[in-house]
Amino acid sequence: MRLWLAGLFLVCSPALAGEMYGTITSEGKSVGEGIAVEARCGGKSYPAVKTDKGGSYHLVVQEKGKCTLTVRFRNQAPSIEVASYDEGVQVDLVLEAKDGGLSLKRK
Repeated sequence: MRLWLAGLFLVCSPALAGEMYGTITSEGKSVGEGIAVEARCGGKSYPAVKTDKGGSYHLVVQEKGKCTLTVRFRNQAPSIEVASYDEGVQVDLVLEAKDGGLSLKRK
């Protein structure tokens, strides 16, 4: 009986981490493989993950609330503020040339 209750608790407990995932495009095309995406939520920084061949990324963060995503692309590092939740959140991003630099916005 105790084992069953312990299993039920684990299944019903709230998520311990939030996920952020999506794709990154530039000039209407995928940015491709190997582009670094990192997050900062509250006072905690998360190590960069790399995009796959299709320009997709996937981050797992512990904090909920306001986060900053930074994309390192062509020697620049534009950022955008997003929200993290208990459930996963899809954040598709677009890199745009602006005033001689790059800006980052949601698709």
